[in-house]
Amino acid sequence: MSGRPLAHHRPSLEALRAAPLLVASDLDRTLIYSAAALELAVPDAEAPRLLCVETYERKPLSYLTETAAGLLAELAGRATFVPTTTRTRAQYGRIHLPGAAPEFAICANGGQLLVRGEPDPDWRRTVDERIAAHCAPLAEVRAHLVRTADPAWLRKERVAEDLFAYLVVERPLLPDTWVKDLTGWAAERGWTVSLQGRKIYAVPQPLTKSAAVAEVARRTGATEILAAGDSLLDADLLLAADRGWRPGHGELAAAGWSAPHVTALDARGVAAGEDIVRAFLGAASLVRAVGGDGLG
Repeated sequence: MSGRPLAHHRPSLEALRAAPLLVASDLDRTLIYSAAALELAVPDAEAPRLLCVETYERKPLSYLTETAAGLLAELAGRATFVPTTTRTRAQYGRIHLPGAAPEFAICANGGQLLVRGEPDPDWRRTVDERIAAHCAPLAEVRAHLVRTADPAWLRKERVAEDLFAYLVVERPLLPDTWVKDLTGWAAERGWTVSLQGRKIYAVPQPLTKSAAVAEVARRTGATEILAAGDSLLDADLLLAADRGWRPGHGELAAAGWSAPHVTALDARGVAAGEDIVRAFLGAASLVRAVGGDGLG
C-alpha cells in the first residue's frame, strides 16, 4: 500500500448532505440489464415498462424498469450513490442513469475513481503501486490467456485501462475445466478469475471495488455503506458493506454465496434490479428517520 497521501478533495454540498449513507452498486446484471438478461417472467401484456439507459453503436443496449428509474432518482437525493463497475471509463460513459450525475463513480473494478466525471490520478497511482507490489505483470497474464484459449470458442480478447484482461467467449463451447485451471494458475500469481456471462475476467487481487468505495467513504465522511452485486468481483464489496443485496441470478447465486448481512433475493433479471433499488431506498429512509445514527 502506498504511503503517498491522496490529493485533498472537498466534497460538494450535495455529498455532505447525503452523508452518512453511501450506496455503492454494481451496474450490469445488478441495476441495468441487456435484453438477453431481462428474464421477464410474466406474460408480455403484463411486462413492466422499461427505460433504456445505454445505447451502443446506435442501438439500445441496457435497461431498467421505469419504476426502478424513479426510485433511483429519489435515492440519489437521499444518499451518496456511487456506481461501482468493472466497466472501463468509456463503457461507463455510455450509461445515462436517471437523476443527477453522481458525484463519484468507480470504474475498472476499483482502478479508476471518477470525481465529477474526471479520473483521480492520485488514486490510480496508489492502485498501480499495490498491484506492482503483489501481482504478476499484466503482460504475463494476458499472454497466458491468449496462448491457452482455443480459437474455437474465443471471440475477443481485451485489456481494460491497462489494469486487467478479459476474454469474450462462446459459452456453450467453453470446456468446464478451463476456467478452473485458469483460476488456479492465476491465484499463484496474485490474480482473480471471474466468469460472467460470455466474459472471463482476470483481475489483480488488490484491484477491488471495496478499496475504492472505502476511499469515497473517507472523503465524504459516510458512516454506513450499502452495496449490491451479482458476481465474484462484487463479493469483496458486499463483505465490506454494512448491508448488501444480491439478485437471484449471477455468479454468486450460482455458487450459493452468502453472508449474514447480505440478503439473497429470489427475484431474477430486471425485477431483481427494481427490488435492489427499493431496498436501498428503504434503508436510506430508515437512516434519515433515526438521524443518521446507523441501521441498527
